[in-house]
Amino acid sequence: MLENLKKYHVVLASNSPRRKELLAGLDIPYEVRVIPGIDESYPDGLAGEEIPQYISRKKAGAYEASMKPDELILTADTIVWVDGTVLGKPHDEAGARAMLRLLSGRTHQVITGVTLLTTEMKKTFSAVSEVTFDDLTDEEIEYYVVHYRPWNKAGAYGIQEWIGYVGVSSLCGSYFNVMGLPVQRLYRELKTL
Repeated sequence: MLENLKKYHVVLASNSPRRKELLAGLDIPYEVRVIPGIDESYPDGLAGEEIPQYISRKKAGAYEASMKPDELILTADTIVWVDGTVLGKPHDEAGARAMLRLLSGRTHQVITGVTLLTTEMKKTFSAVSEVTFDDLTDEEIEYYVVHYRPWNKAGAYGIQEWIGYVGVSSLCGSYFNVMGLPVQRLYRELKTL
């Protein structure tokens, strides 16, 4: 499979354990290489899919000057989008609780922007999944925040964790996208390189 990738050395530019696991599931050999401190800000006025696409392109841009001719760099960024508002990663317990209260009993979008970069091309795409949470009690939110400490997760939750088991009542779109990497779409895009 993906014979066309044999000419590339694939580099996942992410420390996310979920992205590492998901990319490994495609049976593609890769290495992880992370440039620390890449600015993930974006211009005012961007909305929805534009935001993670912009950030994933910005992350890829940080690798352009140092990449080798045979490398394929993969970057990604995931946001939670609810009522025209971006929920990034919470900074503390209070922020995580507030995000989960906002998501409780509602539907939101999880959007992942992905950029594929070689010395000859740059391609960016995104995937959108709609997630609906049942009403969460304060006790359930507190339990999750204390036991799972979701500081490194957009929207303060991981669908593959306890809160996903008890709270997610429906999902439309890619489950893996909600985890942080839309692997089916990524596979389709890699086939066309």
